[in-house]
Amino acid sequence: MLLVRVTVAILFMVHGIARISLGIVDDFGGFLETRGFPYGLIIAWAITVFEIAGGLLLLLGIARRATALIFALELIVGIALVHWTSGWFVVGAGRNGIEYSVLLIACLTAIALEKPPSVSIPSSLKPDRRDFQI
Repeated sequence: MLLVRVTVAILFMVHGIARISLGIVDDFGGFLETRGFPYGLIIAWAITVFEIAGGLLLLLGIARRATALIFALELIVGIALVHWTSGWFVVGAGRNGIEYSVLLIACLTAIALEKPPSVSIPSSLKPDRRDFQI
């Protein structure tokens, strides 16, 4: 699961960084406004910053469940607004479909359901109870 979490984290971070470096956050905001979202530019920046910060959180394993669920919600909205009308396939038998988003949602669901790692002190580092007897 570590490989899946790290890979998904990097994908989201690169997506947000690319949107900023290519200067297309404003375009994304304009798109959101055409879909009826007020303050599209603010929402676009919030999503973009969250893709970078949330990706970093996932990468570090911090707040994994909440972060994964927020990313899944983002993808579900993306499916509804953009990809649904294009069908299933991203390439090949179609273009811009939902299959990649569905795969990411499955990965994010697995990350959200993953049990947190147990942290334990190795027995060699644990103090001996006899050391504390009076």
